[in-house]
Amino acid sequence: MTTPVDPIFFAELAAAAPPDVCRRSRCHYDAGEQCYTLSVWGDAYTVYPHESRIDRLSHHMGPAHAYLDLFIVHYLLHAKAVDVANTWISEKDIPGGATFFRGPHEIPTELIVRRYDSDIKAFISACCRLQGSRLDMADAAFAFRAAPRIPVAVLYFIGDEDFPSESRLLFDSSITAHLAADIVYALAVDTCERLSAP
Repeated sequence: MTTPVDPIFFAELAAAAPPDVCRRSRCHYDAGEQCYTLSVWGDAYTVYPHESRIDRLSHHMGPAHAYLDLFIVHYLLHAKAVDVANTWISEKDIPGGATFFRGPHEIPTELIVRRYDSDIKAFISACCRLQGSRLDMADAAFAFRAAPRIPVAVLYFIGDEDFPSESRLLFDSSITAHLAADIVYALAVDTCERLSAP
């Protein structure tokens, strides 16, 4: 499949030591095929650095945004051997996030709101289909494992006559060890698209 990832990042991954990449990102490497296999949103993706190619091997978790390729390659390049912190933060808590996640980089949670409006049962059903784990937050909230070291939470607040419905994304605080703000944005766009798909 075609990918928006700059070939320079595939070249950087091709030059990396596979044992180190696998240790950091919790993926697998096939020396014969010269490819990495990584679980992303519960689906298997195979990355061929020398061919600048990413193949999706399974399609259990719905459509993926093109930005997901950026997330996958940068995760393999920059993931650290850091455990999940089990502390949720917003995009504004990410270094530089208060200024970055505005305007063209505002996380498009309105896609989720438009999809479900006040139909909280439909939101819950969609999150369950994506194998989310229920969280005791908002009117409904679920945690997902976007990649082995990257948990993401999606919250939904039902609106009333004074306030419209609202959705928010949260990230495990360890994400700051793995990803720059622009790659967090790529992940966030994919998350919102995935949750708002019919």
